[in-house]
Amino acid sequence: MRIALPPTIDAAAFAARDPAAAVFDLDGETMGTTWSVRFAAPVGTEPSPIRQAIVARLARLVAEMSHWAPDSLLSRFNRSAPGTWTTLPPDFAQVMTRGLAIAETTGGAFDPAIGALVDAWGFGPVPAAAPPNVAEIQAARASSGWSHLSFLASAAHLHQPGGIALDLSGIAKGHAVDAVADLLRDAGIANALVEIGGELVGRGIRPDGDPWWVDLETPPGLTLPPLRVALHGQAVATSGDYRRGAHTLDPRTGHPIDTHVVSVSVIHQTALDADAWATALTVLGPDGLDLARDQEIAARLVTEIGGTVREYLTPALSAMLEG
Repeated sequence: MRIALPPTIDAAAFAARDPAAAVFDLDGETMGTTWSVRFAAPVGTEPSPIRQAIVARLARLVAEMSHWAPDSLLSRFNRSAPGTWTTLPPDFAQVMTRGLAIAETTGGAFDPAIGALVDAWGFGPVPAAAPPNVAEIQAARASSGWSHLSFLASAAHLHQPGGIALDLSGIAKGHAVDAVADLLRDAGIANALVEIGGELVGRGIRPDGDPWWVDLETPPGLTLPPLRVALHGQAVATSGDYRRGAHTLDPRTGHPIDTHVVSVSVIHQTALDADAWATALTVLGPDGLDLARDQEIAARLVTEIGGTVREYLTPALSAMLEG
């Protein structure tokens, strides 16, 4: 068993550890998937108000950034007239700030403005009867792309140039994981493991003094050496078409990826960044390893070509294993 340890250990978390704390489990549904929370708190803690707060927090995020809800703020932005400026609430603004930064860094391998392409391929709310033809792909590409957006971060104003459609499915779920962990922290719960649709963040430690242990997913049918991550002030996100079928588009071509990537897992301080980088590296494939190294991204890429499975570990992840 390979063990990935965090670069830093929070001494305060161990100093405040309560061995007698109880561990609570909560779960539910959101964003077309499930959520779960495991947290440590004093014996006698009533979990119902905490669950209600989590449900309300997630509902607000869906109301802002869902590509599937026609009345969400994102959907209303997508329908807004050319030249319109939309003022974004703090969560939406944070996602756009980081999303546009990662889009620029990755050369558009991650792109929050490919809603038209997603819809053309039937990966959005309305299934497509058949794959789009060349003309339809070209039309969708013409009304896609992060570089068409103008975002005034200081005022949280996002400009609609005309016909641009956002799709934040590769980043909003990660932000939601961070948001729930922050909600728990603000409620005085410093030790928790939060998961939404396979994206996770671990804060603090368990009552027994261990970190929150998470095993990286192995795609079905493959055999890989197990890799366990200590989620202590860390998040992990995994991207792979084995989860929902072939759905990953290369924003730069408008077509599904052909990188032979089966799975990408990224470990980062935030689930938001881990989510977006996992999407970008799925698109880039092994060609993105140099970029991941330069950006000090801890990642594992798994490819399968002609029945041959290969695992790539970035230097940042290898360093965590050596720790």
